[in-house]
Amino acid sequence: MLLHQQFIRIAKAHKNKLAFIDRSTGRRMTYGKSLIAALILSRKLKQYHDTYIGIMVPTSAGCALTILATLFAGKVPVMINYSTGAESNARFAQQRCGFRRIVTSRALLEKIGCQKVDGMVFIEDILETVTVVNKLTAASRAAMPTAMLMKSVYGGTEDDTVVILFTSGSEKMPKGVELSHRNIASNVTTAAEQFRLGSDDIMMSVLPLFHVFGQSINMWLPIVMGMSNVTYGNPLEFKNVARIIKEEQPTMLVGTPFFLAGYLKQSGEGDFSSLRLVVAGADKVPDWLRSAFSEQQGIQLLEGYGATETSPVISVNLPEENKPGSVGRPLPGVQVRIVGVDSGEEVPVGHEGKILVKGDLVMKGYFDDLEETLLHIEDGWYETGDMGLVDDDGYLWHKGRLKRFVKIGGEMVSLVLVESVLESLLPDGVECCVVEIPDARKGANLAVAVSASVDQKQMIAALTKQLPPVAVPRQFVELEELPKMGSGKVDFRSTTVMVQDILSNVDS
Repeated sequence: MLLHQQFIRIAKAHKNKLAFIDRSTGRRMTYGKSLIAALILSRKLKQYHDTYIGIMVPTSAGCALTILATLFAGKVPVMINYSTGAESNARFAQQRCGFRRIVTSRALLEKIGCQKVDGMVFIEDILETVTVVNKLTAASRAAMPTAMLMKSVYGGTEDDTVVILFTSGSEKMPKGVELSHRNIASNVTTAAEQFRLGSDDIMMSVLPLFHVFGQSINMWLPIVMGMSNVTYGNPLEFKNVARIIKEEQPTMLVGTPFFLAGYLKQSGEGDFSSLRLVVAGADKVPDWLRSAFSEQQGIQLLEGYGATETSPVISVNLPEENKPGSVGRPLPGVQVRIVGVDSGEEVPVGHEGKILVKGDLVMKGYFDDLEETLLHIEDGWYETGDMGLVDDDGYLWHKGRLKRFVKIGGEMVSLVLVESVLESLLPDGVECCVVEIPDARKGANLAVAVSASVDQKQMIAALTKQLPPVAVPRQFVELEELPKMGSGKVDFRSTTVMVQDILSNVDS
């Protein structure tokens, strides 16, 4: 399945159905109107000679249509993170992928305080150049028989790149991930089958489309299924998003635990009654959030697991098959192996090791980086860099990043495990992040960044009862807010640097 051609099929079959309810602009667009808009925009983008087109637009009908138009024009969209360091991210993407043109919004640059980068074109300016002739030509094309229209846009194969996304960079420099039509199509269609989604469902889309969770689940999944899609450009406006959910009555919401917690706190009893599916990913779901959704809204919060390199869903809990604390069973067609960190051999059921994944969901590779691709993919198996185990019932349990294990005094300590214990001791909603601190004697030690003040002595005493001495952090640093990635995940690299800088200044 070519994803943009599937959009044509859906748009032709359901031209009067609402495709986008854009709550940022107030526009409501049918599939038929959306198809015409994408065809108009594709003609505008064809004038650029770049093979790749950067896209830096908030989650909206406009962003989705720009992606579709780019594919119609036979080009590859490169999604650019505008949440932090937009200007440097834009320049990095241009240099890394060798293109010049970036479609963005003047309103966005003003809002985030980003300088114009050479090669940027504003969607506001493009729209001003649309003529009556452009509209009539696009409408005429949209009226063509489906097969003929599909041949008039760029075709290609399922293994062609449909999008380039950059890894978060929370641990090191971002890498460009090439996902194919086959990758994303296999993932979203399987997920839709597992969740029994259909064209009558309504998606609430707030995740940024530069993030794989947003790109696949908030954009392509609704298009493939012919769903209506409620979009809003700023997932951090918790009160507005909660209000939109109440007003528009979506049936599915996905997000990171950080975002979902914010929406829940701004909601009243029954506000989320339309939601039959709420799925969390990209970060561990704390027990208090799972309980709060159940108690306040009567909703079962489901947890899943994935990666940018896997399009993204590897495993997910389902309404009838939910084991809280796990990240669910692997999707049909997805193979998961757990292997020893040193041996590389498969370990017995219930034993912890590195998580490897195989299937149509695994990326084509890292853009123009064969060495890094070969380091992560061998015989079709993608090494996630995560630790976990599979239990007797086939559920996957995510234990954290391999790089978030620290050797202290000869013992391997899981920072994620320490965080899990801490979360059970901290008040609901208080965030924490355990980081490594260099130690001349032990090689390393642990410190904790917290989003509220804590009684350090009391906390250490409580941790001592649940953790081995080597795993107990001895220093706590209060940060007004923990640094976040655009997805809402904690930025471990930035947090580590901040904590180490604060502690080094204290020591000096």
